[in-house]
Amino acid sequence: MNNDDLFLDCLPENWDVVKIGSAFDIKQGKSLSSRKQTGEYLKPFLRTSNVFWGRLDLSHLDEMDFTDDECKALTLEYGDLLVCEGGDIGRTAIWKNEKKECYYQNHLHRLRVKDEKIEPLFIMYWMEVALTQLGIYEGFGNKTTIPNLSSSRLKEFILPVPEKKEQQRIAAVLFKIQQAIEIQESIIEKTRELKKSTLHYVFTHGLRGEKLKETEIGPMPDSWSLKSFAEFATLHRGYDLPIQDRKKGSVLIVGSNGVAGYHNQARVKGPGVVTGRSGSIGISYYVEDDYWPLNTGLYVEDFHGNDPLYVHYFFQSFNFSKYAAGVSVPTLNRNLVHAVLISVPPIGEQEEIANNLKIIDHKIDLYAAKKSVLQDLFKTILNKLMTGKIRVKDLDIDVSEVSA
Repeated sequence: MNNDDLFLDCLPENWDVVKIGSAFDIKQGKSLSSRKQTGEYLKPFLRTSNVFWGRLDLSHLDEMDFTDDECKALTLEYGDLLVCEGGDIGRTAIWKNEKKECYYQNHLHRLRVKDEKIEPLFIMYWMEVALTQLGIYEGFGNKTTIPNLSSSRLKEFILPVPEKKEQQRIAAVLFKIQQAIEIQESIIEKTRELKKSTLHYVFTHGLRGEKLKETEIGPMPDSWSLKSFAEFATLHRGYDLPIQDRKKGSVLIVGSNGVAGYHNQARVKGPGVVTGRSGSIGISYYVEDDYWPLNTGLYVEDFHGNDPLYVHYFFQSFNFSKYAAGVSVPTLNRNLVHAVLISVPPIGEQEEIANNLKIIDHKIDLYAAKKSVLQDLFKTILNKLMTGKIRVKDLDIDVSEVSA
């Protein structure tokens, strides 16, 4: 007995089962062809890279020529589902007329509902739970050089079909959770933008409203000092620590990509700052306790009387990439960095700047934690609603946003 059969046996008795091919008209988009491109009939179109689970990313749309006949056949309409043929096979989103005119390429299947008993948004959520959690349609891809999902195979996929009002209520619950997730994402993005603008301002104007003085590197607050980078914070190369030597413990191992594990030896006394030496150049990590800096990063333990947390935030505003060399893997040149002149505020203002930026980081962490909780809630509710373990058919739920 396969996963499909097991699932069907567990469905509520009053749910029907249909195949996608009987519920939707399926059509693939236009093939890309440089030979046929003139640039005279350019139209925007969707690729698989624009389609994610439950959402479309329209921040960048490619264009290609579409004839009048192709426009008539391939124009997207409200409620069309877009299913990825390749890549993350089966990934599904819904078109809601986000643009006046848009088309799609041949690596996407367009599903247009032809059975009035079906709510497309419900099926979008069904595709996500079926493919990411339930293991339905296992082995559905055609295994050629590149795995893909053919139209003929897609037509055979089974769908659970509750009564339409229940479909809409299920979709409405999931849609509202998704909206809450998107709100958190927007708040996180805006808070990150606030931090970025704050970083720029405080490292050029400070917090005291002081008169600016001219220096050889530009204007700076009157009480700030001009110093070489080496007088501010000395960069040291990290140490080798093979995986087999990483004994279990509580000491952080920090490299260019952040925390790489824990072990029971401390090489550097905290607090400290680690920044990327190659690869993640300039990415800064603040470490409060003792730690072991890997040789993929550079670490600071000599702060020369400056506030370590301020140094961490200064690193986030400093353009380290200007001092990197190499083609395949650019690597930071410490000598060049150490020679650079920078402006340095008094220690009291350093601490004040660092604390303000720490508050913004704390807010970002809180919003990220809320987003994570909502994402976990979505996965759980998605599973339980789509398997009938939770029923919402008799609840008074506003479905106006999903049944337009």
